[in-house]
Amino acid sequence: FCRVDPYGFERPEDFDYASYEAFFSRYLVVLTRRAIKWSKLLKGNNSIQKSLKVKRYIRKGIPNEHRALVWMIVSGAQTNMEQNPGYYHRLLEGEKNAKLLEAIKTDMNRTFPDNVKFRKTADPCLQHALYNVLVAYGHHNKAVGYCQGMNFIAGYLILITKNEEESFWLLDALIGRILPDYYSPAMLGLKTDQEVLGELVKMKVPAVADLMERHGVMWTLVVSRWFICLFIDILPVETVLRIWDCLFYEGSKIIFRVALTLIKQNQAFILEATNFPDICDKFKQITKGTFVTECHSFMQKIFTDPGSLSMATINKLRETCREKLLSQG
Repeated sequence: FCRVDPYGFERPEDFDYASYEAFFSRYLVVLTRRAIKWSKLLKGNNSIQKSLKVKRYIRKGIPNEHRALVWMIVSGAQTNMEQNPGYYHRLLEGEKNAKLLEAIKTDMNRTFPDNVKFRKTADPCLQHALYNVLVAYGHHNKAVGYCQGMNFIAGYLILITKNEEESFWLLDALIGRILPDYYSPAMLGLKTDQEVLGELVKMKVPAVADLMERHGVMWTLVVSRWFICLFIDILPVETVLRIWDCLFYEGSKIIFRVALTLIKQNQAFILEATNFPDICDKFKQITKGTFVTECHSFMQKIFTDPGSLSMATINKLRETCREKLLSQG
């Protein structure tokens, strides 16, 4: 058995190889079929127009060999990169903010200690690329600078694109456009979205909302890492990448779909909790097991389980939740 997965992550001691093999042999058939369809769609000219067909293809998963390219195109990162040639390298050559560099350096060894490609002994060691991307981004977006969590996002981007400049522009697409205000110093967007999830749970899984309220468990305790890390280190790699496929194309509502599906599917299990620590523990457990490993069926579920969820609904909820937070502050 291979102790290290294709992305360089070491598998945990209790990794269930048998059920993973069973899943993967089925999934491989799907991937092969999708790859043929994608090759036809891209037809070697590397451009895609947004359409229902493309949306359907993306929901069914982008094959790894096309993933970086498709993310770049659908997120707008490709256009930005082409309109700003040499910008990334100029950021790296320009004057630097010492405090920012210090903050980034501190987090280097904490980023994916279980990934062999980020070890100092690796050749090439991806820490260098990660450092560059974060430094460039911190100087590009001074309002954000560097916040914890960004190291994991940038690290994943580097693993997939194998390209610093593309990772930089994808990070910009996520932080600048797709996720509203998650990484600013006040993290208002992040706090808002956790409250929005709470409101959505009230509407769609009311029994769980009642349980949380009865025991005084704040949503931020159980889901903040889901939002900050976009499910990195929470869900299996393949599943995270499938979620990101949709995130780059459809935007931040995908995060709510995933969160609601995890909660709804595991409603009975969560409702067994009888106290505060118990609830927190249940939320850790629902992100493990075959349901989340089987990324293909999981992704079908996120588009059916939560029912309809429009951007208009989310934006309305965001407005009221943000106002509430600001009035408390």
